Amino acid sequence: MPQPQPPTKQPPPPPKIESLEDRIGTLFVGPDGIRDGWRWLIFVGIFLACAGVLGIAAVAAHILHLPSMQAGAQSFTVSFVLIQEGIFAISLFVAALILSKIERRPMGQYGLPARQAFGRLFWLGTVWGFLAITTTMLLIAALHGFSFGSVALAGRALAAYALLWAIAFLLTGFCEEFLFRGYSQFTLAPGMGFWPAAIFLSLLFGAGHLQNAGEAWPGALAAAYIGFFFCFTLRRTGNIWFAVGLHAAWDYGETFVYGVPDSGFAAPGHLLNSSFHGPRWLTGGKVGPEASIACFLVISLMFLIFHFAFPPPRKTLS
Repeated sequence: MPQPQPPTKQPPPPPKIESLEDRIGTLFVGPDGIRDGWRWLIFVGIFLACAGVLGIAAVAAHILHLPSMQAGAQSFTVSFVLIQEGIFAISLFVAALILSKIERRPMGQYGLPARQAFGRLFWLGTVWGFLAITTTMLLIAALHGFSFGSVALAGRALAAYALLWAIAFLLTGFCEEFLFRGYSQFTLAPGMGFWPAAIFLSLLFGAGHLQNAGEAWPGALAAAYIGFFFCFTLRRTGNIWFAVGLHAAWDYGETFVYGVPDSGFAAPGHLLNSSFHGPRWLTGGKVGPEASIACFLVISLMFLIFHFAFPPPRKTLS
């Protein structure tokens, strides 16, 4: 009787050789679709392109006057800020809408859930923002570097500027927080990690301030520092509504209420005829209080208070 023959071993399949097209494809596309970094660059590209087109259209329609912007701090008027931030807001919305369709997710996941719009976190952020800039000014004043001066506005002018600057800085808070702590942080964090992405975007946020007329490296460093604080609030609250409120109220108090330079820009139409007098390390000089040592102290204090006010969620044992 013939003996059964052992099964012959099949030779292993030859290794698959990736083509150049495959390698290029994996560089741009991963298991979950377009890779994080490329999606972020697409978002930024759409935002810049849309802002450029709208800016050119606004200049052509004589709505936006770029020569005044090149003149420096004197161009920082409420009308200019409203138009500029309006263009940025539309451009960010268009970019986020396009990416939300590509990624097949609701826009609320990018840090601004509609159900919490202008809710508790936002208003709490506005209180923090106004108290923070007020504490900064009081510290400088206590060291004889700032005088509040007299009231500069009254009547209709006071009401008009108070309302218009509030709208302008609300748009600023929306735009800058969504650009740096909203979509960007949401998209880059999964690949880089939350804190590396926060450091990268905060440094980018600070560096962006250097293009402002009158800005200097201490002010840019302070912008990066408070940008990192905004990331900290996002981590603890789960969205950027608190950061939007704080950002808007800080700028509003700085520019309209106390009438001091904001990142090198001094604006007309402010409440107080205030003045600085003292060394730059104390007053911030032409940059404003954001370049003052008092600003760094206040931001550090905010980190500490916020850590205890919004503790991290406790891990439960399974």
